[in-house]
Amino acid sequence: MAPSGSRRDDCRRVLCWVPVLFISLIAAWSYYAYVVQLCIETIENMGEKIVYLLIYHILFIMFVWSYWQTIFTKPMNPLKEFHLSHPDKELLEREDRRESQQEILRRIAKDLPIYTRTMSGAIRYCERCLLLKPDRCHHCSACDMCILKMDHHCPWVNNCVGFSNYKFFMLFLAYSLLYCLFVTATDLLYFIEFWNVDGKTHERLVQYLNGLPDTQAKFHIMFMFFAASTFSVSLAFLFAYHCWLVCKNRSTLEAFRAPEFQHGPDKNGFSLGTSKNFRQVFGDEKKYWLLPVFSSLGDGCSFPTCLVNPDPEQPSLSPGSNPSIKSAGESHQFPPKPLRESQSRLLNNGQSEGSEDRDKRGTSNPALTIEKET
Repeated sequence: MAPSGSRRDDCRRVLCWVPVLFISLIAAWSYYAYVVQLCIETIENMGEKIVYLLIYHILFIMFVWSYWQTIFTKPMNPLKEFHLSHPDKELLEREDRRESQQEILRRIAKDLPIYTRTMSGAIRYCERCLLLKPDRCHHCSACDMCILKMDHHCPWVNNCVGFSNYKFFMLFLAYSLLYCLFVTATDLLYFIEFWNVDGKTHERLVQYLNGLPDTQAKFHIMFMFFAASTFSVSLAFLFAYHCWLVCKNRSTLEAFRAPEFQHGPDKNGFSLGTSKNFRQVFGDEKKYWLLPVFSSLGDGCSFPTCLVNPDPEQPSLSPGSNPSIKSAGESHQFPPKPLRESQSRLLNNGQSEGSEDRDKRGTSNPALTIEKET
């Protein structure tokens, strides 16, 4: 007989798929309502019918593809170099004092590209996964694991949205919004055609329903319009918010609480500019931007940072000096590892673009420094 705890876990896992099942049923019904009831049964103009069906199927395929990728792409976990070895685990367990434990963690983390800290300035350590948390990594209580560049746990996809599938999640929002807007617009035109009749307001609905063909299409068309328009409003706000996050290079968690660096919290610590922030998520090759295939830059464990001077009243530096680079090195306790190729490319592009801008302005901005890891 299975333990009660095991049964509860199985029941919870099944219930987690209810929102996904709901979205899948809505999508399946909308396909039937639009293709069969609206286009085939109701629309008489053949040219209009072909155009509607062609555009609809393109949007529907991209919507389903991106939704599938968001659901079934496994979140990425920290690399094994961030996990504690067996001797380090035993050594950490034997220590009772927090200061001694932090010394052990500092020793382990000295060769890792870790720049963020806890709010108290301590090394970010996960006691459940027994690993040092990479920058932007968080432990998800729903998945019970540490997720690289965790954004949030989304019940509508029954998955954590993080480094491995954030691009898919963005495309899912984009294509679902376009899908709903297209259905609303094309259904609205046909809706108004039957709604615009003479008579009193309370009689128009009856006349509209009687004006439609005597099939189930009258109910599907009316309900599909209200459902698509409602989803369009909510998706528009959600998609706009995540577009803002991409442009700022922040996750949802970082938007609520700024990441902590050596010099303190810095909400723009990972921002490299709108263009480079966008390419971190969608990649360098434009041909993959609109396709739900993985093209994000980096490995999810280390990210180039942009150190912003937290003191706006600090006097400006002379053109010949460059202490900002020195402070960037002193602000991190651990010698960083070399950046991955994609991250180095981001920094190189950022430096070349910054040089062009400085040539145009004739001055530099010492308060903003791209951190170069060597």
